Amino acid sequence: MDFTKMDLCKSLDLIKEAVQDERNDELTYDYLIKMAPTKEEKEIIMSIRNDERKHRKWFKEIYKCYTGQDIESTDCEKFVKPKSYVEGIKRALFGELAAVEKYRIIRMGLPNRYQRDILLEILTDEMKHATKYNYILTMNLCKQVGRKKKSEENCYRGETVLNHSEYIDSMNAIMKRAVQEKDMGLNIEYLLSKSIITGILVGTGENIEEAQRQVEEWIENEEIGLFNKNS
Repeated sequence: MDFTKMDLCKSLDLIKEAVQDERNDELTYDYLIKMAPTKEEKEIIMSIRNDERKHRKWFKEIYKCYTGQDIESTDCEKFVKPKSYVEGIKRALFGELAAVEKYRIIRMGLPNRYQRDILLEILTDEMKHATKYNYILTMNLCKQVGRKKKSEENCYRGETVLNHSEYIDSMNAIMKRAVQEKDMGLNIEYLLSKSIITGILVGTGENIEEAQRQVEEWIENEEIGLFNKNS
């Protein structure tokens, strides 16, 4: 049995799903853009939506390369309006994390190195999207807590948590380290999991050094079992 062909067929099936998923996600993002309370949040979500359009285009090109057929994405699922803006952000955040799980399987089944590199770029984008949504979620939850008689100073735990440029700089540093570790031979699944969790800790108020140290401690704790360094 040729497992390579089996893996490729599985990847192609998942690519068809991914194209539709990306289209459905875009409907949610359009809603969030309209509901976003600040210009900064609108711009962040617009940049994510534009990345998703780019991903959909790449997926279609990869699919056609192997099948000679086009994938037509449609609005086949009725858009379910989130109960609130924050609920929509949560949905988007977990949608990005779920996409990472699916896209790494797609990447494993592609025999072409160039296309695997494209999937790595898509995976990297999805990780960045998750951290950006975590930033927006943290900011809005802090505002909600502030309205419940907690001071903004206690909620924000310092300006660094809510400084978007510094937050993105931290994520770029995390991703740069992940690329360096990939060159050392560590597997992509391990690096993606490590980077996502580090980014989420940064989003909750930890500085990057503390977040990385905490994740390293979890890695060494075999009882947790969240990480697998094996290739």
